[in-house]
Amino acid sequence: MPDGFVVLSAESEPPVIHQSLVKEDLQAVRLDKWLWAARFFKTRSLAAEAVNGGKVHLNGSRTKPAKSVRVGDTLVIRRGPEEFTIVVMKLHDRRGPASLARELYEETAESLTRRQIQREQARLAGPAAPHPAARPSKRDRRRILAWKGRQS
Repeated sequence: MPDGFVVLSAESEPPVIHQSLVKEDLQAVRLDKWLWAARFFKTRSLAAEAVNGGKVHLNGSRTKPAKSVRVGDTLVIRRGPEEFTIVVMKLHDRRGPASLARELYEETAESLTRRQIQREQARLAGPAAPHPAARPSKRDRRRILAWKGRQS
């Protein structure tokens, strides 16, 4: 048998997983990393940008992306028109499936009702501007551009 190969039989012991890969005993995680793992933001850099922009508050105050998040902390996260008030339930520094990400936090009842009311108001308000029945013709486009002051 070539060097570097290991034959595993049914009687052999299971492989040992290095303890640094299992992160069940986390005490704190960086805020931007936790927001990314909890799927509030698609990338860590977007999470850090939101934190630096004042869109995320930790325990009622503005913070930095490297600030540590602990179990029991309260976060207020603004994404567009939505505002989430959540309590951190678990810590994780790796992004996983959405079902596991949902277990990392619990949204307050007040926040849920506020978001449902906002969603309902937006639905009842309808679209901001009515859509025209058809595309503008070439003549109409020229008139629109002239009216806007952008002659081509």
